[in-house]
Amino acid sequence: MALHLDTPLIESLPLGRASGREVWLKLDALQPAGSFKIRGIGLACETQHARGARRFVSSSGGNAGLAVAYAGRRLGVPVTVVMPQSATERAQALLRQEGAEVRVHGASWQEAHALAQSLTGADEALIHPFDDPLLWQGHATLVDEAVRAGQGFDAVLLSVGGGGLLCGVAEGLRRHGLDHVPIIAVETEGAASLRAAIQAGGPVELPRIDSIAVSLGAKRVCDRAWQWTREREVRSVVLPDARALAACERFLDDHRILVEPACGASLAPVYDAAPALEGCRRLLVVVCGGVTATLAQMRAWAGR
Repeated sequence: MALHLDTPLIESLPLGRASGREVWLKLDALQPAGSFKIRGIGLACETQHARGARRFVSSSGGNAGLAVAYAGRRLGVPVTVVMPQSATERAQALLRQEGAEVRVHGASWQEAHALAQSLTGADEALIHPFDDPLLWQGHATLVDEAVRAGQGFDAVLLSVGGGGLLCGVAEGLRRHGLDHVPIIAVETEGAASLRAAIQAGGPVELPRIDSIAVSLGAKRVCDRAWQWTREREVRSVVLPDARALAACERFLDDHRILVEPACGASLAPVYDAAPALEGCRRLLVVVCGGVTATLAQMRAWAGR
């Protein structure tokens, strides 16, 4: 049995009124580990466990590590997660609650990942948070479920950090003959590694991450995510942290679900009826979730 759940697909009248469109929400915030990450990471962990892995090692600012910790607990495999110094205390507490060993190292995810690589032994599996074909295969199940529900859509909105969700959704759309459906890929200013790759003609490393959306904090988008922008229509949107936070607050009022700024980024263009939505009348929005932010933390960020 898969470690992820089939999540609800619901129509959002508030987002529909704000955007002047029909809006459908894929509520992956309701996954048992709190985000879409468990789709791909669950598959990767199950696969590595079947291959004999005796421990999972991962690097994460929160959501990916929590998915690995959840999968490890369910599979009876010990887990070590290396987190950058930007990871919140809540994220660390949630990982420990799942039974994972937590190490904090480095100012960025890249530094944390380098340590995770060095900690991975021969009979252990390094679970990458976004750059692994197994992850993309698992994330593609999100599209499978939406198509199976029979609800058509003419654009998919999602947030981009390292690009794993983008790769999975693009893969899912392709296998259902939906390459013509544009993906609207949203990032926050200070964490826009996909936009940087598009502008440079290939993945480049940002000098630093300067965004409160820490779950989007990969300084370099994975190669496959950039390649998808060359193979199909991907509309890049970059917006300020303040717009992502405002969308989180509105979404909490509208749907009684608290999501983190990385998820608010994908909601903001719909609330704002952004130009990137032009020509799209029926939207599928991936509510990717995130459990690392509290209401108090959101208020503190807003105050800044």
